[in-house]
Amino acid sequence: MSERNSSEVTKTVAQTALFAALCYVGFQFLRIDIPVGDSKTAFHLGNAFCVLAALLLGGVKGGLAGAIGMTIADLTSGYVSSSPQTFIMKFMIGFIVGLVAHKVGHLSERTAAGDKLKWSAFGAAAGMAFNVIVDPVMSYLRKRYLLGMDEKLANIVVKWSALTTLVNAVLAVIVAVVLYNSLAPVLKKAGLLRSAEPKSADKPAEK
Repeated sequence: MSERNSSEVTKTVAQTALFAALCYVGFQFLRIDIPVGDSKTAFHLGNAFCVLAALLLGGVKGGLAGAIGMTIADLTSGYVSSSPQTFIMKFMIGFIVGLVAHKVGHLSERTAAGDKLKWSAFGAAAGMAFNVIVDPVMSYLRKRYLLGMDEKLANIVVKWSALTTLVNAVLAVIVAVVLYNSLAPVLKKAGLLRSAEPKSADKPAEK
């Protein structure tokens, strides 16, 4: 491996690890727990950093950062039974954000502020819409059939979980989009932000 390639790998690993740590902090320390019977749900900002990671680094790296960081947070904060679901869901959030923002919107290649705002918002909203729809369903199936929770209690818990998931999604979109559009120009100017997608001749021309 050449010195340049080795440097790029090191930078990628460091950036992914940094965002994994931010996702961990966003859930572990920026969280309000809501007890529901013998279970609990939470308002938190972990998803915001998962979305931000996908906007800055791309879907796969952002998804891995969110999956790793927030799974570790689950394992160390009383949400152990949720950790497998968390890993899958956070990776998928990042992947979908990256897919929409970078593969469809070519976000990192755009220069117009309005276009960057639009596609970062579209990407963030797509990822969190997936989470709002799928996460409560997976939570119900896990609690009801894997953990053997009573049906009535499972319904109550999942209703509260759906509410917190929706609030978390709105917060994540707002926070991530604001941070991305504030940080991306600065990081790119400093040479700390590479394109999250390969250059291609079919990219849209900027106006």
